[in-house]
Amino acid sequence: MAGEQRARTAHPQDELAARLRLLREVSGLGVRALARDAGLSSSSLSRYLSGQTVPPWPTVIALCRLVKRDPRPLRPLWERAANPLPAPPKTSRQVHPPAPPAGAPRPPRNDLPRDVPDFTGREAPLAALLAAVDTHRVVAVDGMAGVGKTCLAVHAAHRLAAGYPDAQLYLDLHGFTDGREPLGPDPALRTLLAALDVPSERIPQEGGIEPLAACWRSELAARRAVIVLDNAADADQVRPLLPGAGDSVAVITSRTRLLGLDEVPPLSLDVLGTEESAALLAAASGADGRLDRDPEATAEVLRLCGRLPLALRLAAARLRHRPGWTVGVLVDRLAEGADEFDTAFAMSVRQLDRAGRRMFRLLGLLPGSAFDDYVAAALADVPLRTARTMLEDLLDAHLVQQPAAGRYRLHDLVLQHARRAGEEQDTPAERQQALGRVLDYYVHAAAAADAAMPALTPCRPPTAGRPPGELPRFADKHAALGWYTTEYGNLMGAFEVAAAVGADTHVTELPRFMRAYFARRCGTTHLNALFERSLAAAERLGDPLRLAEAHSDLGFARYNAGRMAEAGAAYDTAAPLVAATGDTRAEAELTMRRASLRWDEGYVEEPLELFRHAGKLYADADFPLGTAHATAYEAWAMLQLGHRGEAARLARAALDIPHADPAWPHTLTARITLGVALADEEPDAAVAELTSALELAREDGHRHNEAWCLNCLGVALRHMGRHEEALDSHRRAFALLEELFEEHWKIHFLNGYGETCRLAGLPEQALALHREALELAPRIGYRYEEALAHEGIAAVLEATDPDTADTHRAAGEAILRDLTGGPQEPV
Repeated sequence: MAGEQRARTAHPQDELAARLRLLREVSGLGVRALARDAGLSSSSLSRYLSGQTVPPWPTVIALCRLVKRDPRPLRPLWERAANPLPAPPKTSRQVHPPAPPAGAPRPPRNDLPRDVPDFTGREAPLAALLAAVDTHRVVAVDGMAGVGKTCLAVHAAHRLAAGYPDAQLYLDLHGFTDGREPLGPDPALRTLLAALDVPSERIPQEGGIEPLAACWRSELAARRAVIVLDNAADADQVRPLLPGAGDSVAVITSRTRLLGLDEVPPLSLDVLGTEESAALLAAASGADGRLDRDPEATAEVLRLCGRLPLALRLAAARLRHRPGWTVGVLVDRLAEGADEFDTAFAMSVRQLDRAGRRMFRLLGLLPGSAFDDYVAAALADVPLRTARTMLEDLLDAHLVQQPAAGRYRLHDLVLQHARRAGEEQDTPAERQQALGRVLDYYVHAAAAADAAMPALTPCRPPTAGRPPGELPRFADKHAALGWYTTEYGNLMGAFEVAAAVGADTHVTELPRFMRAYFARRCGTTHLNALFERSLAAAERLGDPLRLAEAHSDLGFARYNAGRMAEAGAAYDTAAPLVAATGDTRAEAELTMRRASLRWDEGYVEEPLELFRHAGKLYADADFPLGTAHATAYEAWAMLQLGHRGEAARLARAALDIPHADPAWPHTLTARITLGVALADEEPDAAVAELTSALELAREDGHRHNEAWCLNCLGVALRHMGRHEEALDSHRRAFALLEELFEEHWKIHFLNGYGETCRLAGLPEQALALHREALELAPRIGYRYEEALAHEGIAAVLEATDPDTADTHRAAGEAILRDLTGGPQEPV
């Protein structure tokens, strides 16, 4: 424990040195040999390993590559060591509502399926599994299909959950799912990282599996989590998913012995013993005495079911729901099947009515894993109430499972049976129409969820297919966010199916209805990929408005990912297309997007005119909330130019236009602008506005906006001379950005934080922040921030190095002259 405590409190430079020493140990080389292979002097390497000096980032990369380790997990630690930020100040004055600090643990994720209530027997395998987890942290359970591997793994995970409170994760790897490729390590790792709420921008996008696996191991190292990796195809599929250092544990299941995992103890699961089989059959069938009255027939049921838990539960369900049957009748029905699985499945399906049997067959078409009653109703084209009754019947027959309330799934063997039955009994046209109804459902349901989210310009109503009979109702944006999170895998599955079958209208519309969700939960990386494919679909459709929207949306995704030049190119392509459609709202939205891009690139007159033009377009379209948003952004721009009075006037004008949701985009921008604008003359009012904005951002669940509010609160407090509180607010903003791993977003905050540090008497930290801004700004195209970085460095060096200060000041003024025709006053 003492060692762990030291590691947690170590200075970043010392911690980095310790990590580098581990790399040297892994290499098996001495200091001189390692230095030679890395192209370093041995004295320099010695200083890096001892913590005397922080190595350049390229040196860290070189050392990692020598031992075939991904360097990216070390980047945050290296940045903290190379650019130490001021420690949180001690102050008794708090100007923001109490909130858990950024990075504090959230409620733990629990994806485990429901533990079966009639778990029977398996005492010895369960004890062996728990012992293997205790000694090796990973165990692999193998056995034939239907033998109860998943049931045992999930039951054990529920037993372990209390000791692993940070997360309880479940992932079906689909190693033996009929009609579906096994889940590759890449999507599996991305799914697991998303389950830990790791933003997509923090997840490596290039370099193959190893960087992803390193990121996964790094995230698990600081957690105590239990992970069930179900239905693995082979060792290669599962090896990258195993936890590394730390306390997390994993339980793997597979139909084959995973011989390639030498370090993982195997646990082979056989069929139930005779007594265990009889106990399970009795428990699952209700134990009403019929089994005891006919022991010979009961023994025959056990034999026909092969003493397999899945088959036994299916048979027991039929006996439980047929109180007039004797066990002999059950034997007769079982004897009609070909093997223990088809025997049990066919018997259970035969007990359904015609509509129920059709529903069962159609469920084999669903993309994704778990599903709800709404999509089942759309799939079968029946009323929601009917679908619920059918699913309850299927649940009673053990043909579907219910991992959570309102969610259903099919065991792989049941899914295989459903698909085979569908291919034999339903025509291709019937199956195609059913799948089309599913794609229609997901587009229209996503549109309904999107309508509950605050957005500047709501999407046009969906045109893909026809609306389903009934859709989920979302009381508010939180309900919509919850639905998106639950259905995310199915939505992506529907997108892939739509792309595969050429349903281009669905491909263009589905990502549009997920923009607000991606902004709050998934970041922008995946959205960029979706909009690239959406644009290709729009080009195939040839619809002018759809094509214009696709170019505009792709540009917006590029902009939010910090890909400024690509965003500008997409907007330039979209502009004439949007103008040609005559859609004033779409033109206003694109104008706002172009204005924001040009402003961030450092221009002044052009973006101001664009903001004003967007406001006029929204007014022409009779959309006052759009006009309010354009006015709020014009106010923000005027604030950056130092025109605080005009900024406050415009911000108040934007706030005078109300909306039912206080987190509507223009409200947040206007309150932030007003708060900073009032900081000098009305500090109490300024703090009230900024605190209100911060509360709105937190309530809205938009963590980028929360960081923005915190940073602006720091700027306002600096104007008031409350430097310690300002530093604390900046620190909270940067802690959020570190968690989001969005480096390009830091450019909005670095210079403001640096100026606060300078005025707070922390020149070294100020210099480090301005220099980081000077390095980052040109790389992503923020020239105005580049100029402010030069000015900030000049201000820090004025007293100690006036010549260098003059050089930086001249460089900054040259950039401003190029952009605006003259220097501007920094906020």
